[in-house]
Amino acid sequence: MHSPFDLSKPIAIGSDHAGYDFKEQLISFLEGKGLPYTDFGTHTKDSVDYPDFAHPVASAVEKGEAAFGILLCGTANGVAITANKHQHIRAAICWGEEIAKVCREHNDANILCIPARFVSEGVAEKMLQIFMTTNFEGGRHLNRVNKIACA
Repeated sequence: MHSPFDLSKPIAIGSDHAGYDFKEQLISFLEGKGLPYTDFGTHTKDSVDYPDFAHPVASAVEKGEAAFGILLCGTANGVAITANKHQHIRAAICWGEEIAKVCREHNDANILCIPARFVSEGVAEKMLQIFMTTNFEGGRHLNRVNKIACA
């Protein structure tokens, strides 16, 4: 499988309680493709705080310990806001296939954030497939991505 990411490294995945079922489904999807992953939790449907799972996923991606990240919560806003606090993270909220493609091509996104309450299982899997196989276009987009960091 062609991928812009180093898939010899694990894919970091995490969710809060609202994203738990989707997380488990996406883990099955990854396992079906023989891809390594690190599950940062949550491991139950009990109510939890999304930053407790978004920060470890973002840290793993930022440190190069993970190929890329997947975060899920009800709207994806909480996990995206949290992950994007990390200097070298570009966490993109995606709710459709075209967005998953363009956030890779134009923004070099390295964390896919999925709003579990607003997408179907099939769409989530398609977005993940597109996200992990779409290259960053570079060119004019590279200049823009290079202007994101604050420090």
